[in-house]
Amino acid sequence: MTKLARSPAPAVSGYWPMDDEFDVRPLMTRLCERGHVCALPVVVEHGEALKFRRWQPGDRLTKAGFGTHEPGADAAVVIPDIVLAPLLAFDAAGGRLGYGGGFYDRTLEVLRAAGRIIAVGVGYQAQCVAEVPSGDNDQRLDWIVTEERAIRCG
Repeated sequence: MTKLARSPAPAVSGYWPMDDEFDVRPLMTRLCERGHVCALPVVVEHGEALKFRRWQPGDRLTKAGFGTHEPGADAAVVIPDIVLAPLLAFDAAGGRLGYGGGFYDRTLEVLRAAGRIIAVGVGYQAQCVAEVPSGDNDQRLDWIVTEERAIRCG
């Protein structure tokens, strides 16, 4: 049976950075120290929403598809209240350009249908563009956080 991790403090999903992505691991460590349940995304299958499994500093991760690292199958499933999403580009209206798999768009759609979540794009100010191309399935971010500022979108 799958364990479900819940906490009185908001549960936060981060990500294990690839290449030059903004590194949220120090933030995730700090959140764990303050009692938040933290999680990392898990790719279940191409075309599906991400799942999230509990992560704590020092946990062993498994190399997974798409160049990611994720908690093992024995880690508790977490339903995040806050989703930190990496990005390649963003605009001030909350448009996000990712790696093109649509994982975060599908995931945010599912999480929003199930209840209130906060979607935060994390990147560098240099990734800001005037307008990100948007399609019918694209999900807007609620916030963008860079090394220079935080932008409330929408």
